[in-house]
Amino acid sequence: MTTKIGYLGPKGTFTKLAVDAAFNGDEKVAFKTIPQCIDAVENEDIQIGVVPIENAIEGTVHLSIDYLVHQVRLPVIAEVVVPIQQNLLVNKQFTGDITDIKRVHSHRHAIAQCQQYLHNHLPQATIHFSNSTGSAAEMVSQTDEPIAAIGNRLAAKEFNLNMMEENIHDYPNNHTRFIVLAKDESLVKINHPVKLNRTSLLITLPEDRAGVLHQVLSAFAWRKMNLSKIESRPMKTGLGNYFFIIDVDEPYDDVLFPGVKGELEALDCQVTMLGSYPVYQFDTP
Repeated sequence: MTTKIGYLGPKGTFTKLAVDAAFNGDEKVAFKTIPQCIDAVENEDIQIGVVPIENAIEGTVHLSIDYLVHQVRLPVIAEVVVPIQQNLLVNKQFTGDITDIKRVHSHRHAIAQCQQYLHNHLPQATIHFSNSTGSAAEMVSQTDEPIAAIGNRLAAKEFNLNMMEENIHDYPNNHTRFIVLAKDESLVKINHPVKLNRTSLLITLPEDRAGVLHQVLSAFAWRKMNLSKIESRPMKTGLGNYFFIIDVDEPYDDVLFPGVKGELEALDCQVTMLGSYPVYQFDTP
């Protein structure tokens, strides 16, 4: 049976690049939005879902985190990291120069990664957000208006666009993390060296207790556990109520993590493991 792998589409998105890098010979299904992709895994319409979680320049993709925490709780089975190269894409029928472009379309993270370029080279253009870089490229391919999209080489190829300018992102070390979601871990098979193993935890603090965050971090610190990320997000239950996502660059074990969990629960914290998984980094998408 062919495994169905869902991703944020359409063709030409960076998520599709990540899926192509990590998975071979499987059926790949595009979704218009991140929630649609996650829902498809939950409803078992597909077996694996791949969604972006963080970009090196723009930070966390909050829609992915919030949907997994508040709507559909699926385990993270793996992480795929790929380099991101943003380009200015135009219809092949466009014969003007960059000063003639009236609108630029792309995903809000792609726009944010190219803020200085847009400020310096396209001050006359209005900015429009789309569901993905691929959908922006698709729209540009369907019109002869003087507009452009920000996207990758795959999008240019898929939608027969010209790359007017290459590598327009503001900082060179641009990578994006993508998480792989599945109910059946055995279906996720990635033939690539593992860079490291990571465990992600969801921690909710008790209300109105001074110093509790310091105590939470101390539970990891004295055990010499390396935290690569800690981020707060609103609980959506009222102002001042937050949960924390903590990434520990270690695989789950039967000693340190149960010890941390017990210590935090003694502080009236709620602790949930979102996943303990391998991280795969690709030099080229």
